[in-house]
Amino acid sequence: MIEAKQLSKTFGDREVVKHVSFNVPQGQIFAFLGPNGAGKTTTIKMLTTLLDPTGGSVMLNGFDPRENPDEVRKSFGIVFQDPSLDSDLTAYENMEIHAVLYGLKKELYRPRIEELMKLVELYDRRGDLVKDFSGGMKRRLEIARGLLHHPKVLFLDEPTLGLDPQTRNLLWTYIKDLNKKEGITVFLTTHYMNEAEQMAQRIAIIDHGTIVAEGSFEELKKQTDTNSLEEAFLKLTGHSVREEGGEGQMRDMAKMWGGGKR
Repeated sequence: MIEAKQLSKTFGDREVVKHVSFNVPQGQIFAFLGPNGAGKTTTIKMLTTLLDPTGGSVMLNGFDPRENPDEVRKSFGIVFQDPSLDSDLTAYENMEIHAVLYGLKKELYRPRIEELMKLVELYDRRGDLVKDFSGGMKRRLEIARGLLHHPKVLFLDEPTLGLDPQTRNLLWTYIKDLNKKEGITVFLTTHYMNEAEQMAQRIAIIDHGTIVAEGSFEELKKQTDTNSLEEAFLKLTGHSVREEGGEGQMRDMAKMWGGGKR
């Protein structure tokens, strides 16, 4: 479903992603982990048409993002790390705008919106303004919105950051159910190592723009001679604190559907 070959991205003299290769089969939950500034967000942007690779190639659902960006966009849903909802609209209006952007017909998207909002337990709040929602409610709405057009791949970029344990558990329950029922491929990033342990069938760790390890949770523990994913992660990437980089997720959503190819 996702294939990256020798993927690279350079900004000026700085090579941020360096010849990264990996494959994600259909229906797999794949975790892409790394410290801040390791290159994971840049990689996701190349997979989702927001950045052109400097080198290498990407295929998503059989399409090249550079040659068929619209087909690629139809193939995936995405939940950004930062909020990307319109707070001055209702929950239903946020869903409806997304449906219009994807060119869905009313007779198709109306029952789909009802189905998904019931799934994430927000249907009774569909007429309420998003600005009155809690952080957990907004995340649930973003997941429902990302699934509206029946995507083949769901990208989750730190989807549970800042949420309480109960809400985090609820969100992952939704994702597991969707993965089993619809066979959706999930590509996730998270700083909560226990989430990757429990959710992902395969894990890749990127550092300084290069994948330093890849395998199942058990394989990574064996490779690093450690007892947990957190220990394996620290052994592979070190203990130094990295600087956080601002990404601007609302801007990225606008780029995806704005004028021009990007």
